[in-house]
Amino acid sequence: MAKADVGLERMEQLANEVLRDINSYQDKCSWIQIKEHEGDFMDVYTAIKERKSCRNFLPDVIDNEMIDKIIEAGVQAPSPLNIQPWDFIVITNNEVKEKIHAEAQRCKEWAVKASGWKWLETYSIDFLKSTPVIIAVTGDTRKSGVDEFEEGGPLAYQHACAAAIQNMLLVAHALGLGSLWFTLFDKNLIKDLLEIDVNKTPLALICIGKAAKEVPKTARKEIAKKTTYIS
Repeated sequence: MAKADVGLERMEQLANEVLRDINSYQDKCSWIQIKEHEGDFMDVYTAIKERKSCRNFLPDVIDNEMIDKIIEAGVQAPSPLNIQPWDFIVITNNEVKEKIHAEAQRCKEWAVKASGWKWLETYSIDFLKSTPVIIAVTGDTRKSGVDEFEEGGPLAYQHACAAAIQNMLLVAHALGLGSLWFTLFDKNLIKDLLEIDVNKTPLALICIGKAAKEVPKTARKEIAKKTTYIS
């Protein structure tokens, strides 16, 4: 069969999957009312402006209802053809967190040598052992839309998962929790550790818990220096 025919057949299959998902999607989704821990509603822009990366967590247990709300926010993200390439692995087991920390430490030592960045030596990743919850976000390389057939290979599934992660971080903040988007790990080793399907790639580890102390806001460059208008 010609490559073009295979592509058309695959696209028809994806379209049928999307239609089937759309028919059941509204029944499965619930509207999340995002609230601050004080009980007041938080608007999205406030969450975006106030969210900070947390690397120091209290040991307090995070209940499943909060975790479910965070993941529910993730699945509301856009994706090519609404194909939803993400899956989530919720990790609270201390032994597994210790193994993740050991792998990240090995990866950090490699990165110091490869980059020559001396500052990286002082970057502590001990929060991987103390964070109450780690959510591994995986992406299915077979669910990337049309770019599956492009020369550069599938990339859009990663973009979709990134959008899901941002949603998760914002809702975690709105719920009064700290969070961190962590990527300093070897994908193949984490895949083996978490027994992830061969067609799925671990893209991020999201650390979630109550912040042990106030996190300082990092500076952002002016939008005028980062924006070009074409009229």
